[in-house]
Amino acid sequence: MMTKPMSLEQVAEAMVAPGKGILAADESSGTIKKRFDSIKIDSTEVNRRDYREMLFSAIDAMRSSISGVILYDETIRQKAKDGRPMPELIASTGALPGIKVDKGTKPLPFCPGDTITEGLDGLAERIKDYVALGAKFAKWRAVYDIGLKVPSWSSINANAHALARYAALCVEGGLVPIVEPEVLMDGGHDIDACEGVTEWVLREVYQQLYYARVPLEKTILKPNMVISGMKCPKRASREEVAERTVRVLKRCVPPAVPGIAFLSGGQSDEDATAHLSLMNQLGPLPWRLSFSYGRALQAAALKAWGGRPENVAAGQRAFAHRARMNGAASLGKWTDEMEKAA
Repeated sequence: MMTKPMSLEQVAEAMVAPGKGILAADESSGTIKKRFDSIKIDSTEVNRRDYREMLFSAIDAMRSSISGVILYDETIRQKAKDGRPMPELIASTGALPGIKVDKGTKPLPFCPGDTITEGLDGLAERIKDYVALGAKFAKWRAVYDIGLKVPSWSSINANAHALARYAALCVEGGLVPIVEPEVLMDGGHDIDACEGVTEWVLREVYQQLYYARVPLEKTILKPNMVISGMKCPKRASREEVAERTVRVLKRCVPPAVPGIAFLSGGQSDEDATAHLSLMNQLGPLPWRLSFSYGRALQAAALKAWGGRPENVAAGQRAFAHRARMNGAASLGKWTDEMEKAA
């Protein structure tokens, strides 16, 4: 008997299912090369395939803690060692395959220090291609630095407009859009500056989504947390990060949005987990709070694997541990003791 395909609302709900989150495995060729350089292996297509297949075939972790996987264009077209397309391998674990569709950032003219994300040209046709390859959702990332005179209003407005156009094209084409406006935690700014810029960015993003007539029930938000810059001498506590982040989200994100899957943005593995858990303890909240982590889910697994076939099981154990910790955090149930016990 044929099963009825999931609606976009059902896909969005499944992406933020209780106790689960999204694995961001959509590193560009340049980013994955830096990761591989750290373990001294070449960034070849085969090595990239083997590394990602190690993660996707960690069956227990995928089934229990991962709701979806964001893929890069190369990966969605690759096949696993057994000949199955990567999206099929992911779907066999119960997770949803997704795809990064933006073309990266470029300097925004006349706005020093600001960037604009490109990739709208031809996006409708690319979406058709990705749907045919098995994708169920997509991701587009806008980036905002905090510094002297940045971000500018021009940057915030231009990126919000691009995010809204992307989201509208995705919904029209049959993909749930992950809307990712990332206020970077680089630099020396304090948590007050991050809170102000994050609120400004989110207000403009939701204004543009409204103008673009995007049905919010078919979308997921992937924001930064409100956090001190990495070079700021005064570090905000984990509790303050959680409280301020939830405060900004309550001000800006309509309850129609099914869920918010945070990016980790350079935080340590444990900080990203702890912050998420503390936020979920501040409920009840109008949306589910989950994770969409890349490095914070993968760093330990990458190190344990080290590019060696005999270390695949060790890499999968490291990945499973971080996935379980973040799954618990998405329920507000993570503790320091759980890390120590592992």
